[in-house]
Amino acid sequence: MKNICIIGSGSWGCALAIHIAKIGHNVKIWSFTEEETNIINNERKCKFLPMAEIPDNVYCTTDIKEAVEGSDIILHTTPSKFFRETLKKYKEYITNQPVIICSKGFEKDTLLTLSDVAEEEIPNTKIGVFSGPSHAEEVSVGIPTAIVIASKYQDLQYQIQDAFMNENMRIYTSSDVQGVELGGALKNIIAFCAGIAVELNLGDNSFAALATRGLTEISRLGVAMGGDYNTFYGLSGLGDLIVTCLSEHSRNRKAGRCIGRGMTLDETRKEVGMVIESIDNIEVAYKLAQKYNIEMPIVNTVYDVLYNGLNPRDAVIQLMTRDKKCE
Repeated sequence: MKNICIIGSGSWGCALAIHIAKIGHNVKIWSFTEEETNIINNERKCKFLPMAEIPDNVYCTTDIKEAVEGSDIILHTTPSKFFRETLKKYKEYITNQPVIICSKGFEKDTLLTLSDVAEEEIPNTKIGVFSGPSHAEEVSVGIPTAIVIASKYQDLQYQIQDAFMNENMRIYTSSDVQGVELGGALKNIIAFCAGIAVELNLGDNSFAALATRGLTEISRLGVAMGGDYNTFYGLSGLGDLIVTCLSEHSRNRKAGRCIGRGMTLDETRKEVGMVIESIDNIEVAYKLAQKYNIEMPIVNTVYDVLYNGLNPRDAVIQLMTRDKKCE
């Protein structure tokens, strides 16, 4: 059994803690707030996962040094916008344990993937990316889930697979860090669009077109940035896209529904109540498409909806009446 450190006490951090603790590992969670720490330690609950119970071998602390020291593996689950600043808080306490990035997104200011940020901050540490169709609400109650661990270090792939896989979580290995990471980050944008489509009552035909053409855009940009084409049609690409577009658990889909109802960005953030990765990711993907000269009409159009006042219904017409193309 291993000592696992989880950086972040949100829904995904707590869901992973529950899964890992049930296998038998000892888990320490670092939380930014005393409130969440007390709920986890005293009530054995996570405020974001009301149906789940926290096992006794999970301990939460606001002392990041205490959480990291003595651990065998570090899982980083904070929102992407806090990734670098949080990593800076604990990197001095890392010895020889790997850091597994369980967050999905980009660093907005630099357009870097989170693994690229980690390579800058902790270049001598083994890095992995953990991604796939895995809503925290379902993982936390033991619903069967399949996920991917990607790393350029094959021994790290096997270490995570061996430590965390059981009858409730099947873990596949991959060496395509860029592909796995980009699929997880970019699918949030299409899920956001799916939420808008739901509010506009566009139907199944429209959803199928959105998901299919959205995956085309994801793979175009992903390959240009170094990912393997086939990765985007696996669990961390197509799989994650399906679950995020279809599920009521998806905060990105919920955010899209808010925009589809005519709410502002500020109103949407308040309504969702948690970090919405897709909103920042839309801006990043828009800039990356320009940087790599990649055609991404869905991304460009939803960018105009968010930042240039384009009406969502007009956006649909704009997409449907583009120049004729060959698939």
